[in-house]
Amino acid sequence: MARTKTRTDEEVLDTALSLIGDIGVGNLTFAALATRSGLSSATLVQRFTNKATLIQRALLQGWDKLDATTRALAASTPLTPRGAVELLVGLSGQYDDAEAYANGLLILREDLRDPLLRRRGTAWEAELTAALDARLMASPGTPAGAGHALATYWQGSMTWWAFQADTPLDEYLTERLNQFLALVIHP
Repeated sequence: MARTKTRTDEEVLDTALSLIGDIGVGNLTFAALATRSGLSSATLVQRFTNKATLIQRALLQGWDKLDATTRALAASTPLTPRGAVELLVGLSGQYDDAEAYANGLLILREDLRDPLLRRRGTAWEAELTAALDARLMASPGTPAGAGHALATYWQGSMTWWAFQADTPLDEYLTERLNQFLALVIHP
């Protein structure tokens, strides 16, 4: 008779993502995940086969969550430039300090190494920039491609923030993104 799972794969993958954020992808082991999840290493190997599969599945689940967050923010923010800033600041809410952001960059490194994960990134870029364009194009005279430019500026601004991190990220981004929009959108 088959035993019932005490934790779903999704729960285990969430735990793996959290662990990756804490210790980095390179330090993720079945033993470390076993300790954090309460499951045995043997059970984890049986479910996920090897470390590469575990990492890929965890990161794919991370992309699923990012897609869902992006869609929720797109549905709840106004179709205005201010809504574009709210959307991007909302997406940044997971970073409460520079260390968390630096760990996120290590995860990004893994995304860039895996063709399947890179495709997810490309799809997210299209979805995010479309949501930003929908908000920015509400202002007459906004140049085509403004959503992509804003997303690119947002990514760079987060990196600049991490060097100093003396201002809360949401405040820093709101100020910087509004400054950028003032350069791009002319009433």
